Amino acid sequence: MSKAGTNGPAAPSGTAAEGTRDGSDPLAELVAAGRELAAAGLSPGASGNLSVRVGDRVFITPTGARLADLTPDRLAVLGLGADPVHVAGPPPSKEFPLHLAFYLRDPAAGAVAHLHSAHAAAYSCLPPWSERSAVPPLTPYFVMRVGQTPLIPYAAPGDAGQAERLRSLDFPFRAALLQNHGPITAGPSLASAVDAVVELEEVSRLLLLLNGTAPRHLTHGEAAELARRYGSPWDVPGEAAGRASR
Repeated sequence: MSKAGTNGPAAPSGTAAEGTRDGSDPLAELVAAGRELAAAGLSPGASGNLSVRVGDRVFITPTGARLADLTPDRLAVLGLGADPVHVAGPPPSKEFPLHLAFYLRDPAAGAVAHLHSAHAAAYSCLPPWSERSAVPPLTPYFVMRVGQTPLIPYAAPGDAGQAERLRSLDFPFRAALLQNHGPITAGPSLASAVDAVVELEEVSRLLLLLNGTAPRHLTHGEAAELARRYGSPWDVPGEAAGRASR
């Protein structure tokens, strides 16, 4: 990643400093979301990272930052493109390639949330339920808020090759489990990305409670109808949806 300059204002003219068309302040929302996730115990220590896209800029939490301690003027600013440029602020989270991968594969993505929450991180260490979704359709809200969630093979945190694998998958998804690592979600807004990562943590908790049993999953038809109704990505083949829990 190239660097355009040294530390400066977190929001260059014409970007988040001026808010969005609906009057919201995406940087204030990012700071509030970080505090909310930390207070819920979903971001232990200095783990996890958040970002928002505003135009052709990505505002992302800096490396080593605690989500509980974020401030709008201490966010890293990246230019969005095949060769990302560090525009301003402190060094970005080492996980920035994963964030950019979601933005580059989906023009509708407006925010990304990555956590090391305990249950989803634990579930990422288990074999995937299917090729397109590591997580089965256990609950309606998982299908509605998250959708199919592929398992991305393990790589060291910050590995650009892992981000490229995520970007190159040829089916729709807005969430993934990073193997032996944790969950990452994207959404059109920060609120939707955060809701999805919290829901992914909750369904992982339920699946771990049920591990070793054979719980009922939603049928292929039930999951497909929810996905159609709520616009969530779910095209797991019908035969996969009938498999028993591990």
